[in-house]
Amino acid sequence: MNPIATKSAPAAIGPYSQAVAHGGMVFLSGQIPLDPATGELVKGTIAEETARVLDNLAAVLAAAGCTFQSVVRTTIYLTDLGDFQAVNETYGKRFSGTFPARATVQVAALPRGARVEIDAIAVTAS
Repeated sequence: MNPIATKSAPAAIGPYSQAVAHGGMVFLSGQIPLDPATGELVKGTIAEETARVLDNLAAVLAAAGCTFQSVVRTTIYLTDLGDFQAVNETYGKRFSGTFPARATVQVAALPRGARVEIDAIAVTAS
C-alpha cells in the first residue's frame, strides 16, 4: 500500500491517510469542506461547501495521478437529505462521460460540524 498526500488538500484530522493506492486502485478518505490553507471549515451554501469538498478530492486525486474521470465509486454523507438536490447539481458538474457508482446517506453528524462529506474510489489502471 502506498499512502497519497498533498498539501493542496486538508491534512488528515485523525489517524488515516488522505488516500491509499493499492493494486491499481486509489481509496480516498472522506473530505469535508475544510480550506487547506487555513484548516477552517468553509461556511456558505451547501453548494459552496460541496464545491470545496470536491476541490479537496480533486487535489488528492491529482496527487495520485488521477482525475474525476478515474473515479468509479463515491459515497456522499449529508446531515440533511433536504440538501440532496443542491449537492447533486454541484457534484454532477465535476464528472463527464460515465458517472461513477454512488450512494448517498443521511448521517446524524459529521466531523467538525460539516454538513457534507464525500469519499471516493478511483482506478489507475483499466
